[in-house]
Amino acid sequence: MIKLDQISLQRGSKFLLEHASAVFYPGQKIALIGANGTGKSSLFQLLLGHLTADDGNATIPGQWRIAHMAQEVATSNRNALDYIIDGDQQLRRIEAAIQQAEASDQHQQLASLHEQLDTIDGYNARVRAEQLMLGLGFKLSDITKSANSFSGGWRIRLNLAQALMSPSDLLLLDEPTNHLDLDAELWLEQWLQRYQGSLLLISHDRDFIDSVCEGIVHIEHKKLNAYKGNYSAFERQRAERLEQQQASYEKQQQRKAEINDFVRRFRAKATKAKQAQSRLKELARMEDIAPAHVDSPFDFSFPEPVKFSDPLLNLSQAQLGYGDKPIVNNVKLSVHPGSRIGLLGANGAGKSTVIKSLAQEIQLISGEFTKGENLQLGYFSQHQLEALDLDASPALHIQRLSPNAREQEIRNFLGGFNFHGDMALETIRHFSGGEKARLALAIVVWQKPNLLLLDEPTNHLDLEMCHALTVALQAFEGAVIVVSHDRHLLRNTVDEFLLIADGKAQSFDGDLDDYSRWLIEQRKNTTAPEKTTVTKTDSKKEQRQSAAELRKKLQPINNAIKKIEQAIEKTDQSLLDIETTLADSTLYEAEQKTKLQTLIREQAQLRQQKDQQEEQWFELHSELETLQE
Repeated sequence: MIKLDQISLQRGSKFLLEHASAVFYPGQKIALIGANGTGKSSLFQLLLGHLTADDGNATIPGQWRIAHMAQEVATSNRNALDYIIDGDQQLRRIEAAIQQAEASDQHQQLASLHEQLDTIDGYNARVRAEQLMLGLGFKLSDITKSANSFSGGWRIRLNLAQALMSPSDLLLLDEPTNHLDLDAELWLEQWLQRYQGSLLLISHDRDFIDSVCEGIVHIEHKKLNAYKGNYSAFERQRAERLEQQQASYEKQQQRKAEINDFVRRFRAKATKAKQAQSRLKELARMEDIAPAHVDSPFDFSFPEPVKFSDPLLNLSQAQLGYGDKPIVNNVKLSVHPGSRIGLLGANGAGKSTVIKSLAQEIQLISGEFTKGENLQLGYFSQHQLEALDLDASPALHIQRLSPNAREQEIRNFLGGFNFHGDMALETIRHFSGGEKARLALAIVVWQKPNLLLLDEPTNHLDLEMCHALTVALQAFEGAVIVVSHDRHLLRNTVDEFLLIADGKAQSFDGDLDDYSRWLIEQRKNTTAPEKTTVTKTDSKKEQRQSAAELRKKLQPINNAIKKIEQAIEKTDQSLLDIETTLADSTLYEAEQKTKLQTLIREQAQLRQQKDQQEEQWFELHSELETLQE
């Protein structure tokens, strides 16, 4: 296990951690959370041995293999596949030794080396690396491209794939979803759920944390505070604790009343559409966890738009793309006051193309674009961060938009985004990515838009800022169109989805769970055999006989699926029982060592058993679908 005992970490004159302690047990998946600048990434550097504690002791088992996702943009002339395989350093060492042995005709050593290669599954390394690339959104044609040929975001994906390729007992991932789309995030989520080692995760994505992690360590007041359960459980526990603090009580009750009122108003006008109903459930839940965020440093809202047009904008028979290369065809879209649309689709399908076309950053190839007379657009994308003036202060950025605004008014406004005191007046050159993203959002909010176009607005933000943005968008009176991998944001802020796929933009009749199932079906269909059709000349008798034969063939497969589902349920219960037992701190005392080792061994066996059961379940379903086609 990893033990941090009375650790102090200091950067410059500022203490990030002061006499902080925590224990991470083998096989645990823990999310490390806290505001930007509290020391999350520094703690990772400590565990990697790149930083030394100013006080206290950090103990990591000497035999543990540690893999981490590099934050620097990859720079290499190696092709993408080889760059990823380089993550398995043991494999590369054995391959180099094989080359040397072959060159010197050391046949006995060659036999031993090939046996070692087989033991670490080295012969399947290329296949495993290809699977990582495809899962993270790369195409097969990308395999032979050099790492340097990809853009910054895609190079970070290569770093992530390299970390996943590396055999490890401890995996450190710092914001792994920042450059992923929703499809790739769902794939990564499933990969990490199957991961057998210990995981420490820094992420702003609460749904991702909920799906992957079983514990939370919250950095607050320079201490490491551990909570059992996922992020939702942490919110409930923290809400209960803060509710007991009398000083916060009135503010908590006010926030709960505000959300209660908003839920009541939304319920009155919500449609029966599945996503609208899903959003209603999420909004009702927000009331219960509101106290957990009462001490957030962020407190802002979108001003009520001055005027509206209806529609705000309209696309008709539009062909969207770059130059003469179309990406999305025949787009029909009318955006009205109160429209709340989430864009879904695979990476490269055209989501950002749609957003850029609506923002008129790129021109339509063909079709009509009609703007409402009173349209006031607020557009946020990662390019807005690059457009900031590094030599200007946050206050000056706002003042340039409104030269007549009073300084105190500007400073009060920026305070809601946690730009207080001197920070509001100093240049932003040294600002972190998260601080620049907050400023870019502040600039959008200040301009009182009635239509928001948001392209991955939560990238670089911490969990509290993501929550504050979600709350602000809930109460926004205008229209919203958003692209985001953050499922919590989507569930809480949009009522309908537009699916961008196969060069089309079509309404998606479902919620995010339906979209996840749709993705699974799409992956199956890419390898599914072509359907055979029954001709009109087939007699009804022959059709009945065929149907009876099909039912006869399907029956044993359906029975096997039911049986394997019952087995998976039983395995899940056994895993839950073991995990509950492992959460007992007394189990880690010296006299319980034998019992602890037995439980960890059983847990590993059950996880392997579940992997095999799930693989069998997928094979049976594939067989079933093949017969039904």
